[in-house]
Amino acid sequence: MAGMGLDSYRFSISWSRLIPGGRGAVNPKGVQYYNNLINELISHGIQPQVSLYNYDHPQVLEDEYGGWVSRKMVGDFRDYAEVCFREFGDRVGHWTTVNEANIFASGSYDQGMAPPHRCSPPFGITSCAQGNSSTEPYLVLHHILLAHGSIVQLYRHHYQRSRGPRSSSLDGEPMSEYAILTRVVRRGSCIIFNREPHRAANPLVYGDYPEVMKRNVGSRLPSFTSEESKLVKGSFDFLGLIHYMQMPVRDNPSSLNLELRDFNADVGAQMMGE
Repeated sequence: MAGMGLDSYRFSISWSRLIPGGRGAVNPKGVQYYNNLINELISHGIQPQVSLYNYDHPQVLEDEYGGWVSRKMVGDFRDYAEVCFREFGDRVGHWTTVNEANIFASGSYDQGMAPPHRCSPPFGITSCAQGNSSTEPYLVLHHILLAHGSIVQLYRHHYQRSRGPRSSSLDGEPMSEYAILTRVVRRGSCIIFNREPHRAANPLVYGDYPEVMKRNVGSRLPSFTSEESKLVKGSFDFLGLIHYMQMPVRDNPSSLNLELRDFNADVGAQMMGE
């Protein structure tokens, strides 16, 4: 990377490597592994940029309470993040919390194609032993938002330096595809993420979900208390966007008439070519 002239490198820290039991004892070999990596990057003039979560949490938490489907995950993830800030924050200036939260929730809890492979008929593209494609993606994203807000609050109050590290938004804000896609298809356009950006980051900017989501998802969409709304609102310093492709969409309001719906049906649109 140094030979190529790269001046930054984004990587994720594995919660399972750092705290195998999910909470409590920290694995010294895990700490040393990331210290070695961070120090080597800095010695070559490469700035480390860390994501705290990328589809990976200790199995014990999945076995104990179901991982992200439980609100307990919020506190445990916050404690794990604090270990990272304490051990590496003196050299890491840029942090993101959860990588591609929207893809994680959809792929892992709606389609079931990624760990922990949760889904329910007829939506899963694989055979899942457990899960609920209609409710769990929203529940997971809600807990991720609360965890994110909690971590940013912790960082700003106890670890941020006036000249240095900045907390970030979720990398790939979880409701962006839903909010913008729903608005854009009504104009017969494509998914353009820089159009109406205030809608894309609704929970992070306004502390609540877009009205169109509340209307389409109904009681399956969790709600924020007033304190939770304050926690989430403004909990970012920058927004990260990962771009893979562009794809035309068309309006498909008939999907909203289905009695049983998942995330994709709630959007009320269809990707061209599907």
